[in-house]
Amino acid sequence: MKAQQQGFTLIELIVVIVILGILAATALPRFVNLQGDARASTMKGLAGSTRAAVELVRGKWLAVGSTGATTVDPGGGAAVIDVTANGFPRATATGIEGALNTSAGSFNFTHAAPTTTIRPGSDTATPCLVTYNETTGAVVDTAVTATNCN
Repeated sequence: MKAQQQGFTLIELIVVIVILGILAATALPRFVNLQGDARASTMKGLAGSTRAAVELVRGKWLAVGSTGATTVDPGGGAAVIDVTANGFPRATATGIEGALNTSAGSFNFTHAAPTTTIRPGSDTATPCLVTYNETTGAVVDTAVTATNCN
């Protein structure tokens, strides 16, 4: 009796390699834009944090009956926050930046009352931005997309 040899032929190995190459080529573009997605997620998180900070400051302003006050003391050793006549943080370094209490260099704040524009890092020109309005307390993040945040 003759023993049969088992294994793959050269043709079978080449076909498998070609199939793996095609699969890799179709999957690669999906992983290329991970940096834009990550930056967009960071900015969406910042927008949510900004909304929360605005509501916390305004809630504290209302809770202590400070309807005529121009500052809010959040307590806990945090800096006093400048507020508008409606209790929203001002679009300044001592207003919305103080309410957010972010680390230096994490975001770029551009203040032009009544709005503050926040961009990632030290970038001043990227279309990836969050806008805060001190008049209404509104936080807009419609420009935060993976394409804009690339």
